[in-house]
Amino acid sequence: MPVADEDNPYLREPPTDFEPPEELGLENAQRQVEQLREAIREHDRRYYVENDPIIADHTYDLLFSRLQELEEAFDLSHPDSPTRAVGGEPLEAFETVEHVAPMLSIDQSGEAADVREFDARVRRELEAAGYDGEIAYVCEPKFDGVSMAFVYEDGRLERAVTRGDGREGDDVTRNARTIGSVPQKLHDDPPEFFAVRGEVYMPKDAFQAHNRERIERGEDPFANPRNATAGTIRQLDPAVVAERPLEVFYFDVLEASDLEDSHLTELETFPTCGLRTNDRVDRVTNIEDAIDYRDRLLAERDDLPYEIDGVVIKVDAREAREELGRTARHDRYAFAYKFPARAEVTPIVDVAVQIGRTGRVTPVALLEPVDVGGVTVSRASLHNPEEITAKNVNVGDTVRIQRAGDVIPYVEEVVEKGSEGHYDLPDTCPVCDSAIERDGPLAYCTGGLACDAQLRRSIEYYASDDGLDLEGLGEETVRQLVDAGLLEGVADLYRLLDRREELLALEGWGETSVENLVGELEAAREPPLADFLSALGIPHVGPTTARELAREFGTFEAFRETAVDDPAALEGVDDVGETVAETIHEFFASEANAAAVDDILEHVSPQEVDVDEAGDELEGLTFVFTGALEDRTRGEAQELVERHGANATSSVSGNTDYLVTGANPGATKLTDAEENDVERFEEAEFWAFLEERGLEA
Repeated sequence: MPVADEDNPYLREPPTDFEPPEELGLENAQRQVEQLREAIREHDRRYYVENDPIIADHTYDLLFSRLQELEEAFDLSHPDSPTRAVGGEPLEAFETVEHVAPMLSIDQSGEAADVREFDARVRRELEAAGYDGEIAYVCEPKFDGVSMAFVYEDGRLERAVTRGDGREGDDVTRNARTIGSVPQKLHDDPPEFFAVRGEVYMPKDAFQAHNRERIERGEDPFANPRNATAGTIRQLDPAVVAERPLEVFYFDVLEASDLEDSHLTELETFPTCGLRTNDRVDRVTNIEDAIDYRDRLLAERDDLPYEIDGVVIKVDAREAREELGRTARHDRYAFAYKFPARAEVTPIVDVAVQIGRTGRVTPVALLEPVDVGGVTVSRASLHNPEEITAKNVNVGDTVRIQRAGDVIPYVEEVVEKGSEGHYDLPDTCPVCDSAIERDGPLAYCTGGLACDAQLRRSIEYYASDDGLDLEGLGEETVRQLVDAGLLEGVADLYRLLDRREELLALEGWGETSVENLVGELEAAREPPLADFLSALGIPHVGPTTARELAREFGTFEAFRETAVDDPAALEGVDDVGETVAETIHEFFASEANAAAVDDILEHVSPQEVDVDEAGDELEGLTFVFTGALEDRTRGEAQELVERHGANATSSVSGNTDYLVTGANPGATKLTDAEENDVERFEEAEFWAFLEERGLEA
């Protein structure tokens, strides 16, 4: 039962002045903690379930902070306290647990004829079984989120488990506790044992806002709300989950000590317990009404605050459900009538500004998710301000989306104007507040490496497959190191070699991960010249052009001197024309870039290329190297095979001939090699292989 007003001073008009904890005493603190917990649970129920809050948000925050203060001061923490919603220590891994009842999938179709056949089968089988009750259906939205089981014992949340394979899933209880619409303790008088199925999802407006933040921080956005939800619920750090806007709808009973005779009756009891249900549920007595229900929701789909991809039609009576039973994969009493995928035309919900490693500003349209060539797209490039003006694109417009080369989504045209005029870029960078300046059709942030987005992108690129291929330095790791103040430029990567203790103090870092990173950085002190040139992120100089420049000039000093003093001489190199040569010159002429390169060279000695030593002994072969080699650096080995006609790539694919492994090889490359049936060489086997072909190791 909800707390009576006279029993709890924190329910309707809570006091906002609290005495210091040290003046309370343990007994009074315990009483106040219980009252606060009970009141906060009631306020959560009113906010999330009833959508009828009775106190202001700032008052709720005061109550929550007071509860945290008392629990800490008197050591009164409890597993089902609302304060567990703020997260906790990161997990090492999720435990796999068996479901209390199977979480099966639902047979589905997008054709009305298949829905009518489902109804005919239900009636035929129930008649054959002698069932003489009413056959009615409960119709519900089919949420496009992540299905989970929530198990309550004596009204308290014991565990929350992902669907997994339907028989067992991951125990994500600590993450689930951070979601506001997951009650830690049920209200009213729930069954002693109560396992319910719910759908965790991210509301559409929250998803777009979250994606905008990710883009403006220089991070890759999520493809759609479902991916955002799945990626969040499986985070090992509950504090990350607590920061993201997840919600839950509860829609079924998996198992209970006291079962209702009707599915609709079960759903009607959920809110009294504190379990949030959807208000679009309906009960019908014939299948044509169920089909009409689906068509109504399809028409309302774009206006709903959450994603749905169809409706679910369930037999209402429990007795009839039990007669119908289930297959190994499907409950036979339910059917999903799917919506057609949105195709190519969709509205622009918002525009975010993405800052690249060179400072280039790219406006990105955030879309209602749409199917383009079988791929769900929720963002599309608007390229540059000139193109926005030419197409007269703005927030609120309905646009047609295409995929360039079947890969990169872009806005092809405006189908229907829903706004006035076109979108204008902001005057300042959303990341660092530096001025945004136009350069012809393009725009750039002027913040340089003082802009965190440019800083992270430049470091990520240096460590990427197109750079020095430093395993373990992906987007999330670089962001963590930048946020911790350990990286203020690319050269700081090498200063990490002397900062082991600071690395170990970071969340998620242990001796193994630190030593792996140190090993990667040590191996990258003498990179192949081509890899180093590519890693610097010089505009228009990718791996192919970098390889041609390395072969032409042999040393970094010779290349740099030419780039600064005689850029026209670069034009004699394959893939380098007048524009690229001028861009390379401008890169090295920049004082900031010159200083950054000099700083890197304090730690790095790019290898020289012997332009006269070459052969075709390994022509047609492709090698991938992973781990630390003993006799030479990994970069030297790559340069060696390339000089003799082979390709040295950074990732394993079906085109790879050999994976060469040193100490602490990358797990991803090992897995990819096994999946693609790629032959593996230990280091000694690799050198022997070369000697067999007359090459000196």
